[in-house]
Amino acid sequence: MKPAGWPVDVPDPEDPAFTDRAVAWLLDLGPAEWRTMTVVREQPVLLAFRAHADVRARLEGARATYSSARADLGDTVTPQALEAFLSALEAEGAALIAREREVGLVEEALRGRRWRPRL
Repeated sequence: MKPAGWPVDVPDPEDPAFTDRAVAWLLDLGPAEWRTMTVVREQPVLLAFRAHADVRARLEGARATYSSARADLGDTVTPQALEAFLSALEAEGAALIAREREVGLVEEALRGRRWRPRL
């Protein structure tokens, strides 16, 4: 069973292809350098742990950028450009929140967690 928020491109943890597909999906999320790290391909939990930390850091960065943009950029860009930038950051933040959930669920599954239907 896949819980709510499970990534579309990753099969159910009970699927025999789960680990290989999860590793490929996680590698696609990160920088190319991750592909050269043999240990993260051989130890998927380490890759998921790293990917989760990376997504959290990107989310924190987007939040920090959003919170300081008006004060730091307000008189150097047009109001329309600033509003468009803030809207783009809001969309990026929403996507990162969803991605954080996806990566967190895959990490939990790689650590052995399984979800069962509730009545």
